[in-house]
Amino acid sequence: MRSMRQWTLILGLNRMAAAGSALQVHAVRFGPGQELFGCLQAFVEERRLRAPFIITCVGSVTKATLRLANATATNTNEVLHLSGRFEIVSLVGTLNRDAHVHISLSDPDGRTVGGHVLGDLEVFTTAEVVIGDAVDLQFSREMDRRTGFPELVVLARSEVGDLETGPAVISD
Repeated sequence: MRSMRQWTLILGLNRMAAAGSALQVHAVRFGPGQELFGCLQAFVEERRLRAPFIITCVGSVTKATLRLANATATNTNEVLHLSGRFEIVSLVGTLNRDAHVHISLSDPDGRTVGGHVLGDLEVFTTAEVVIGDAVDLQFSREMDRRTGFPELVVLARSEVGDLETGPAVISD
């Protein structure tokens, strides 16, 4: 019988298999002046989370640096630098070493703006974040020649050793 990994390779899905896992939940609050994106990455690193993702976040920021949706792999300069008071109305993404996080922010008039977080998310009053870790999985990123960006690879923790010894050999 073939494993999910073998079928993924046979079908040419570039390891885009779905997988289930047990969930561990962490809650953390960051305070005024802290840089949210860096704090989240440090939190994940300190706890050695392998498949972390943001479940929810509420809070506010005074600065943000975002890459806009019209950026491409060859033109990543579509960057927006925000300064002012903004409510975090959404924060989503994966927090593995090469984190991929998107944010939506609302200004004092209720207008929203969002994009790919590049950093510089300075907390204004608070950032209350709930982080999940899919404990049976490991997230990583590999360059996808179709998009030109490093894209998510989801592996069962039991498969992680396979990456160190090279690609799987598929036999009938």
